[in-house]
Amino acid sequence: MSVLTDVERWGNNHRPGFLDIFRMILGIFITYKGLHFITHMNELENTTAGINVWFAGAFLAHYVIFAHILAGPLIVAGLFTRIACALQLPILIGAVFLVNYPKGLFSVGNHMELEVSLIVLAGLIVFIIFGAGRFSIDAIRRREMEATH
Repeated sequence: MSVLTDVERWGNNHRPGFLDIFRMILGIFITYKGLHFITHMNELENTTAGINVWFAGAFLAHYVIFAHILAGPLIVAGLFTRIACALQLPILIGAVFLVNYPKGLFSVGNHMELEVSLIVLAGLIVFIIFGAGRFSIDAIRRREMEATH
C-alpha cells in the first residue's frame, strides 16, 4: 500500500496546472459519450454484438453507458477521480484495441475515433497517476483531512 501512497503523493506534488482544465473537458466528453450511447443504443449493441458469450454484449453495452454517465461528472468535479478513471480504463482499452484499431488511423469514415480514444485513454492514465489537482473536491477533502491530523 505504501507504493500507491508514494505514487499519489508524488502525483499531487508534481502536477501541472493546465491539467485541471483538461480533466474537466475529459469528464464532460465522457459524459457526452455516455449520453450519446443511450440515444444511439443500436450502434453500441452492434459494436458489442461480436462477443458470442451469452448476454455479454448487452451487459457490456450497459456497463459502458453506466460507467460513462457515473464517472464523467465525478471526473469533472474531481471527486474520487482515480477510481472514476480506473472504471473507464477497460472501456477505453477495448475501444482502442478491439473496436477502433482495426478500422485504422486517420480513418475518415470512422471520424477519427481511434485518435480520440487514444487521447482519452492517455488522459485517464495521467489522472490515475497525477490525481484530480488543486481545483477539485478531492483536493478540498485532502486539505480537510490534513488539517484534522
